[in-house]
Amino acid sequence: MSAIVSAFKNADLRKKILFTLAMIVLFRVGSQIPTPGVDYAAITNQIKSLTNNSAVYSLINLFSGGALLRLSVFAVGIMPYITASIIIQLLTVVIPKFEQLKKEGQTGQAKMTEYTRYLTVALALLQSAGIVALADRKQLLGQGIPVLKDNVGVFGLVTMVLVMTSGAVLVMWLGELITDRGIGNGMSLLIFAGIATSLPREGATILQSSGGPVFAAVVVGVLILVVGVVFMEQGQRRIPVQYAKRMIGRRQYGETSTYLPLKVNQAGVIPVIFASSLLTVPILITQIIQSGSPQAAHDNWWNRNVMSVLHNPAAWQYIVIYLAMIIFFSFFYVSVQYDPNDQADNMKKYGGFIPGIRPGRPTAEYLGYVMNRLLVVGSVYLGLIAILPNILINMGVQTSAAGNQSMPFGGTAILILVSVALTTVKQIESQLMQANYEGFLK
Repeated sequence: MSAIVSAFKNADLRKKILFTLAMIVLFRVGSQIPTPGVDYAAITNQIKSLTNNSAVYSLINLFSGGALLRLSVFAVGIMPYITASIIIQLLTVVIPKFEQLKKEGQTGQAKMTEYTRYLTVALALLQSAGIVALADRKQLLGQGIPVLKDNVGVFGLVTMVLVMTSGAVLVMWLGELITDRGIGNGMSLLIFAGIATSLPREGATILQSSGGPVFAAVVVGVLILVVGVVFMEQGQRRIPVQYAKRMIGRRQYGETSTYLPLKVNQAGVIPVIFASSLLTVPILITQIIQSGSPQAAHDNWWNRNVMSVLHNPAAWQYIVIYLAMIIFFSFFYVSVQYDPNDQADNMKKYGGFIPGIRPGRPTAEYLGYVMNRLLVVGSVYLGLIAILPNILINMGVQTSAAGNQSMPFGGTAILILVSVALTTVKQIESQLMQANYEGFLK
């Protein structure tokens, strides 16, 4: 808090913070504006009676602060941009051109950002079309529940898709404005705002539906969870590194001791987003293409054996599949993003070495061994945090929003809130330190 108070005393930082808050307010206002053709009153009444297993896009609804289920202008929210960014990062390993752009510095990064924006528009268009199709077939909030006005025709449906796609592009622009002219990462702060605005409503729902003792237990559990998440997110393995002496001109450099920090949770919340998105895809596709009566759909083998599990987040099969996917994607994502061979080559290039380990290939093998051991702990921790809402549903804790991932007191939400808060405060402190150095130089 002292860093935030000091930041408001600095004129430049105060402008950045106020600009960030203004963009977040615009994002929340857009999340409440309904898309043309939506029966807003009917949706509001239906949302109050939703159960935990009613929604398809639970994770998107969580990130958008409830804008998805209300079919607002920002219904799709930030998820297309996040998905596009992840896909472009993964393609750098598969496509040589992307890998070359990544190594070109700022110019290559600008080109990668351009590709990410194009892919975001395509994904937003596809996602908007899927949401509107579900709404038109009265399947978004449950089978047979109307959410659109009666006089919406083909032109109205196309307009809804274009409005939601434009809203996703506008959200992407707001996030980039925050990153360039504000404080912190814009996309992360918009997700933070969407989750944080749901906390009071969900807290009141838990208090009314489960009673005071359960609400008090949830609050205590959340506090313990926050402490644990902070501890794990800050945790790192520090590998000692020494640099030999080097003569550059007449000066001697090197012979210093430092360390290489390897975080316990190297992948962040990306594996959770991957796993949740993949579990959502079969539900979405099935609901869009299925036809016939509900009884016929129930008699189908796919719906009876697969969809029944995916629609029940409290089922042990769902929990096991979800946990296994998070652990798999943790190893997969870190293997794509972190290359021990590059790290070992860079250390060797600048005369660095790990005490007791030979430079080159032995160093790369050692770094890979240490990273895999950290990933075992980090992936299990991430998986246990993510399945916490499923366990709470089994215990009878109910929430008003649909879907286990949309619980703001759940592990995924707490993980995102704590990570974004820590990163933003660190950036504020670093800019305060830079401002103090500038004042000293002047």
